[in-house]
Order: sequence, then structure tokens, then C-alpha cells
Amino acid sequence: MKTTSTPRRIAALTFTALLLGGTVGNARADDPPNSTSSGSPPPAIDATSPALMLPDGATLAPAKVLDIKQIVEEEGGEQRREDTNVDVTFALQAEVLFPKDSAKLGPAATARIAAIAAEVNKQGASRVRVFGFTDDLGTYEHGLKLSKERADAVQQELAKNLNPGTTFDIRGYSEDYPIADNSSEEGRKKNRRVEVSFPRTSGG
Repeated sequence: MKTTSTPRRIAALTFTALLLGGTVGNARADDPPNSTSSGSPPPAIDATSPALMLPDGATLAPAKVLDIKQIVEEEGGEQRREDTNVDVTFALQAEVLFPKDSAKLGPAATARIAAIAAEVNKQGASRVRVFGFTDDLGTYEHGLKLSKERADAVQQELAKNLNPGTTFDIRGYSEDYPIADNSSEEGRKKNRRVEVSFPRTSGG
């Protein structure tokens, strides 16, 4: 009997504060895969405005820009979606997309990737990052090759459903940047993944 997995919100809101005066830029393809920055300066606030109704002697703390992150993960962790006010990231476990130690897309992969492509189109994004990752079993070099081949396979399937002018950044990171503990099979399964991320350019 086929069972359907129900998405669950595993982290409602995570706040990352960027202090006034710090350097804020847009994420680049060579940045660590999960690095994002808002690109927006803190708002200008008149600390002397009576509308603030500050108590006598009180002063304002330095202005900050908050990056709000929401994470929704399917039961079982097969797919994970991360939304910030800057970008959207989908992480798909390798087992959902590929046979073991293979970069050939399996039967369930097409629908999963098409759903991500629909979200890229909804956001109107013209640049997409596709990054592959492995666990720490096997050699680092084998992991680099496999993770890049898997990222290439996902990119090629994505491209079928996206604007021909879409620009892709494709990387294979092997065992770098794990999101779980590699000492257990449960953790290694989460680390074997392909991430697709793109800018949030609309209110969708």
C-alpha cells in the first residue's frame, strides 16, 4: 500500500542578525553552499524622534537586518525546503533520486525535480545553484566525482522545465558541508543529497 509523507515544519523561524556597518553581499557560487545574506542595509532610524517614546536616558541599540529562515521537511527527511527572505533551497536525499553509488536518475526523480522547477519558475529566478554532496564513506576523490555527476544529472533534468536563458552554478562537494552526523547511517543518508537553490524574487 502506498503511503504519503506529510510535510512537517522542523524549524519555524530562525533569525540571523547582521550588524550595522558589517559587509553584506550576495551569495556567490564559490561561497559555502548554505551561505546567504540579505543584501539590504539596516533601515535609517532617527534616534531623537519623539514617536519612539524612549524612556529618559535610554538609547537605541545598533540597527540590524534579520534574515528569517523557515525549514519544512517531509516525514523521513527525503526532501527538505529552506526559505529565507533572500532565497529558496531544496535538498533531496540521493536515495530519492539515484540508485546506490550511481548518477543515473531513478523513476521517482523526474516528478520531484519538475516540482522544484515549477517553484523556480514561480519565483522568476534566472540563476540556479545545483550542488551535490556525499557522506564520508569511500574516498574523498570518489565523492567529488559522484557528487558532481549527480549535480549535473539534476541540472540537466531541471533545464528541461526552465527558461533556456537560465544560468546554472553546478558544484560537487563530496563529504564537505555535512548537515548531519556521519557516524550513523541515518546521518549519512541526510548528507547524501543534492541541493537546488535560487533567489527569491517574488512574493510567492
